[in-house]
Amino acid sequence: MFSKLSRAALSGFNELKMARINGVESSRFFQCQSSHILQPVIRGFFSTTSTEKANEEGKEEKDKISVTFVDKDGEEKHIKVPVGMSMLEAAHENDIDLEGACEGSLACSTCHVIVTDVDYYNRLTDPTDEENDMLDLAFGLTEMSRLGCQVIAKPEIDGIRLALPSATRNFAVDGYVPKPH
Repeated sequence: MFSKLSRAALSGFNELKMARINGVESSRFFQCQSSHILQPVIRGFFSTTSTEKANEEGKEEKDKISVTFVDKDGEEKHIKVPVGMSMLEAAHENDIDLEGACEGSLACSTCHVIVTDVDYYNRLTDPTDEENDMLDLAFGLTEMSRLGCQVIAKPEIDGIRLALPSATRNFAVDGYVPKPH
């Protein structure tokens, strides 16, 4: 024979216990009503609304761009790349055969890629002198060649297609070391 206040307090205590188990601050979990009966405050704590999920998924998609890698046999692999990531890192995370022997330190040309569309090529930042020096050593160099470690994902290049050359030159493995200028 609990009173209404006692039942509410017991219910609130059980809710508080569950909140502590789930890591919720007790001060945020309860509010006092004008009748001075404690009642649980649930503001989307236990589930995310479909609108919030859609917004998160939409933001996640906006934070990634579509990139297509075309290997030497013409096989295409479409991937999503987070904005800010280099194409070399993206290739490694997606099992694409792009070597990157120097791990993106601009000391080799093994991550050489060819941008297949001039419009996308023009959206990229201009290559630095260091990148151009390494590109001069790349196998199958073209007017639209870049080093994958220097092509950074950004919204302007969403949809870019990158062809992988049929071979690479890894001077560290081949035994040739270029002379400094």
